[in-house]
Amino acid sequence: MPVVAVVNRKGGSGKSTLATHLAAWMAHQGCRVMLGDVDRQQSTRTWLKRRVASVPSILHWTLDQKNILKPPAGVTHVVLDTPGGLQGFDLSRLVMQADAIVIPVCNSLFDRDSAAACHDELMAHPRVASGRCQLGVVGMRIDARTRGAEVLQQWAHSRAMPFWGVLREAQIYVRTVENGLTLFDLPAAAHAADLQQWQVVLAPLASILRVGASGLRVPCDEGATIEPPVMTEPAQPDTPSQAPAPILPARAAALMPAQGTLVHGDRFAGSRASG
Repeated sequence: MPVVAVVNRKGGSGKSTLATHLAAWMAHQGCRVMLGDVDRQQSTRTWLKRRVASVPSILHWTLDQKNILKPPAGVTHVVLDTPGGLQGFDLSRLVMQADAIVIPVCNSLFDRDSAAACHDELMAHPRVASGRCQLGVVGMRIDARTRGAEVLQQWAHSRAMPFWGVLREAQIYVRTVENGLTLFDLPAAAHAADLQQWQVVLAPLASILRVGASGLRVPCDEGATIEPPVMTEPAQPDTPSQAPAPILPARAAALMPAQGTLVHGDRFAGSRASG
């Protein structure tokens, strides 16, 4: 099944905004999508809990009788929101899971340098270098009154990075997140300019994620499942200091990365063959 990950080592780059919007877009196309944090804090759970029944549902990791996180049954698409600082072995294992990786980057020297370092490391991975896992850069929080979009596009072009478009800085993103919503959950006429920016960003992802041009998902193989990491119930975002220590089987504990990310194993079962 198609898996897209949103990756940037630098905090505050707009990863969660991008990930939640990607998941909502797919849900509106009829996909049964799971939005998962590759992180013990599970920040997007707070956003998911705020979603109302009148908008398409987005799924999250579930907890089985053995207190282990697993994906819900029938998931067809996966969006992964990743923590800052992801690199090395942890980043490599994420690449083995993903069909596409989106790198959000704001227009500042520090953001561009961080994104460039992340891109260079990703390009060294055989799955990325061969095109089996595709990369794209999206400019985030771009002030429409400046040349920010042009600067980012020229920067990405100079580094041979696929540039998938920009999203402007706007309070509507802040307000929608507070209510568990995205722009795709709002009346289109009121946000036509922003949705037009999203159309540019989403165009290269449609074929990668197997979402048909008609707006309906292309069914994945019957019986396809994903094998998520083994982990106990994560802490609630508002009380992270009260989280119990995870109880992991010895083999699973050995697989957990030092920084506590969730991805391990070679590949989500049911997606295309790993490289």
